[in-house]
Amino acid sequence: MRPSVSLYRFPTRVSMHLDSPAPGFYLEIAFDTIRKTRDISICPPAEYLVPQAMSPASSSTIRTSATALFIILILAPFFLDRWLSRETDVRMADGRETDAANPGRYGFLLTDATAAAGIDFFHAKPQLDPQLDPIMPHISALGASVSVVDFDNDGWQDLYATSSRKGTPNALYRNQGDGSFAEVAGEAGLADVNGDGGVSMGSVWGDYDNDGYEDVFIYMWGRQCLYRNLGDGTFEDATGAAGLDRWMNANSAVWTDVDRDGQIDLYVGGYFSEVYDLWQVTTTRIMQESFEYANNGGHNYLFLNRGNGRFEDVTEAYGADCTRWTMSVGAADLNGDGWPDLYLANDYGPEVLFLNIEGKRFEQPAGTTLEETSKSGMNVAFGDLYNDGRADVYVTNISKRGYLFQGNNLRRNLMAENGRMLNIAEGEIADAGWAWGAQFGDLNNDGFVDLFVTNGFVSADPEEDYWYEMSRVAMGNNNIFQDVRNWAPMGDQSLSGYERSRLYLNDGTGRFYDVAESVGVNDRYDGRGVALADLFNRGVLDVVVANQDGPLVLYRNEVDGENAWISFELKGTRGNASAIGAEVRVFRDGRQQLQVVTAGASFAAQSQRRRHFGLGAATEIKRVEIRWPSGTVQTLEHPEINRLHTVTEPEG
Repeated sequence: MRPSVSLYRFPTRVSMHLDSPAPGFYLEIAFDTIRKTRDISICPPAEYLVPQAMSPASSSTIRTSATALFIILILAPFFLDRWLSRETDVRMADGRETDAANPGRYGFLLTDATAAAGIDFFHAKPQLDPQLDPIMPHISALGASVSVVDFDNDGWQDLYATSSRKGTPNALYRNQGDGSFAEVAGEAGLADVNGDGGVSMGSVWGDYDNDGYEDVFIYMWGRQCLYRNLGDGTFEDATGAAGLDRWMNANSAVWTDVDRDGQIDLYVGGYFSEVYDLWQVTTTRIMQESFEYANNGGHNYLFLNRGNGRFEDVTEAYGADCTRWTMSVGAADLNGDGWPDLYLANDYGPEVLFLNIEGKRFEQPAGTTLEETSKSGMNVAFGDLYNDGRADVYVTNISKRGYLFQGNNLRRNLMAENGRMLNIAEGEIADAGWAWGAQFGDLNNDGFVDLFVTNGFVSADPEEDYWYEMSRVAMGNNNIFQDVRNWAPMGDQSLSGYERSRLYLNDGTGRFYDVAESVGVNDRYDGRGVALADLFNRGVLDVVVANQDGPLVLYRNEVDGENAWISFELKGTRGNASAIGAEVRVFRDGRQQLQVVTAGASFAAQSQRRRHFGLGAATEIKRVEIRWPSGTVQTLEHPEINRLHTVTEPEG
């Protein structure tokens, strides 16, 4: 058996054969048809790995072979990608054609209703310092976001979308209740956010002053913004009064009641270091120090709500700092102790879990809770995949045939058994391309949460691919790729462009299958944030996607009426008014379905806080248990199905 060095692993269903790459070398390709993976191994002669005396002639041959091997290592991904893309596209086209012949087979269809709803928002990407021009398409590929909120308390879910170029407005779409939306950001005071102080990257909504109206924190590249809802359809800038007026290059934020005092707190994730003004850089060394374990990103901050309209920076005291280029952060009680934990998806490095120690500090668990595998984390999504009453976690990453297969992480929550968040992702759900935002939700009301994933990085010239240049940069050291000037100019090249969104259907066993095109999702925009909400109060989840330098898209969901459902609108009293952190459990047919009320647990998006459960063929529910953030547990016996229930926390 010859020694071999495994170089690549990626999913595929095609086969190929390559001849010997250099004298004495051969390629060995092993297929696993069950896991749908292949191992490509370059096998050198034994003398390469076994020290021995070599003649000058042998040494010369080895040097020549080594040169050939190096060339193969550089060029093989390029040709493999072209070959595999050609073969796989044929296979996928065949499958899609078969699915398209049965458009209703999955129990629901998504129809683009953007124009019909009166939505015409188009995101504008950032324009930064010209010194960053060599890879400006890469750096400026962030900022498209969408949040769902009922800002005027009329019972209809509204939409807030951000733009990211100075001088371009954000949009607030008020739901008219008749299938259409009216853009009211200007009159509300939420349009003109992008200016000399910075540009929007996303927004999270929560009632931080407990007055019954949802306020909004807009996280920025620049000075952060907090707007207080005045209850009359308008907002006032409360950033300075709240003590949040600081410069950050933030890419994520989440509301959560860390200390369970009834006042929601704020955790903000930094991306580029806060020492940089990206419109007036004093150095071009602004990029990550590593593609695997970068720790030179912006600081993360924890702000405790002191209940008087002000927030206090307690990051250091709580041990909650991180400089790992955080892309997304979610808050939920993952270990079942009643306190909300923080889960971070970080670019250029591993995920981070901060366990909340009784509201007094955060600790990173030791041991094997999370594997230390370095990836490119983009999104955190919580969902009860197995209807076992636990919040599992999905983190998106990057995959590109022939170049890189990090694979998305689907972590089953086993904290109660062995303290682990076990990655069980395999097959289709592990490979979603250059994946961004993702949300769990039961889109066909069959009783199992499905998963919508946005996709695509930079779509430019489809005939020009920057992946080869990217791989060359990645082979360098941090002194090379930290400096923008050392990157090959992107120009009009694509980088994982024209990829399609994925919609993974849960078959009830924890397995997921992509049915996106079969149910009507076939766009090729560069997707970023995705939000789910019952926009038309019909008992089904609709989908809204924010696209980078592209349109906001609304998919209206048409569901087979045979499946039952139930929804809950929660209003806190003893705890925070938004009920952020509450857990809702539905008990039926010997199983329990869990959903957590969150405020920002996704990349560049916030779904409705109303909790929607599909029930499949169920005709009744045994009981519903609500665990409020205050610790109060409320039980509803045999609630009526196929309706929305508004539930107020008991004050006693």
